[in-house]
Amino acid sequence: MAEREAGSGPAAASPQARPVSVVGIGDDGWAGLSEAARALVREAEVLVGGARHLAMARTTGAERVAWPSPFRVDFVAHLAASRRVCVLASGDPMFHGVGATLVATLGADRVTVVPVASSASLACARLGWSTQTVALVSAVGRPLDTLTAELAADRRVLVLSADGLTPGRAAALLVARGFGTSEVTVLEHLGGPAESVWRGTADALAAAPERRFADLNVVAVVCGPGPGLSRLAGLPDDVYAHDGQLTKREIRAVTLAGLGPRPGELLWDVGAGSGSIGIEWMRAHPSCRAIGFEARADRAERAEANAVALGVPGLRIVRGRAPDVLPEGETPDAVFVGGGLTVPGVVERCWSALRPGGRLVANAVVAETEAELVRHRASYGGELTRLQITRATPVGRFTGWRPAMPVTQWVVVKPAGPEPGVTHP
Repeated sequence: MAEREAGSGPAAASPQARPVSVVGIGDDGWAGLSEAARALVREAEVLVGGARHLAMARTTGAERVAWPSPFRVDFVAHLAASRRVCVLASGDPMFHGVGATLVATLGADRVTVVPVASSASLACARLGWSTQTVALVSAVGRPLDTLTAELAADRRVLVLSADGLTPGRAAALLVARGFGTSEVTVLEHLGGPAESVWRGTADALAAAPERRFADLNVVAVVCGPGPGLSRLAGLPDDVYAHDGQLTKREIRAVTLAGLGPRPGELLWDVGAGSGSIGIEWMRAHPSCRAIGFEARADRAERAEANAVALGVPGLRIVRGRAPDVLPEGETPDAVFVGGGLTVPGVVERCWSALRPGGRLVANAVVAETEAELVRHRASYGGELTRLQITRATPVGRFTGWRPAMPVTQWVVVKPAGPEPGVTHP
């Protein structure tokens, strides 16, 4: 039956809906499938996949449905309401693939996944790399700038390419970040009859920006010497573009310690300034998320640029004044209030949104904002700490100590249950 574009359908299927199978298929096509995988394809009444995957499946009586553009998976539930559906996907469908999306949409009990080796596994096998020691960056539907956060001397990184231009773009990024001598290997059509390998340096590949590889490729990088940055909080101040609105390095490290980022958590950074708190929160783990709120447009743009330069382009900056721009219905795991402490309702709104067990940290430099911290601590509890940084500076031929303005920091954890005795302002 001829391919057709998928139509729209409800996201949820009827209780009698049939299970959906997801079969991973490599560049070797039908020949690389197990008998169990082939049986699922043969038994399907509807085959769903990209044009390349559908062409790899042996002729069956199944209707063939191409993924719609823009891509979505909700229509699969509609198809599965009355027919057996098999989705064809690249390699391991649960590894940066459609399998995880289908499980999230339909439920794990309704989806059977039969994978083949992922492109990352095949690349490591070809290179002799231990898979668990390699950093992975996907450029498929994601910003390539996330590669920046993984760069460090001798680090091994795999980049899952979006297309044949991704290797050149990755090489250009390596050169721009000071890692031009890095060894680059481009592996095309892994596992298929057309498999091929290109080797060179980032400098050499970036010098040929017109070169296009096969769209099916993986880029392997062995980082040369370069200015890699730690993932620990407290990056040097000079890595940020700023207008003076920057939480200084030592205070930033203590602030992130109070916020305590855990994998997968969401931070609200109220009064984002240069974006440093949100950026270092997201650098703590690739799954950490952050939203910065900034009233000034120039600072918001600067924060976004800093996030790209430091490898966390997913930092979201919302322009506007708190509490007006703080979203309803969202539950952050941690909140940093770096600005707006004297604005009525800011802390109250943040506290209300914060999940039980979440952390709130606020810093004050001037007496007026310090008084606000004292007032809020009386209502919500927590700890107040005075932080003082003193730096060595020249005094003629000698060295003296110059103190920076002290910072008062309030750290509080929201109780998991009711708050007996709390008097809200």
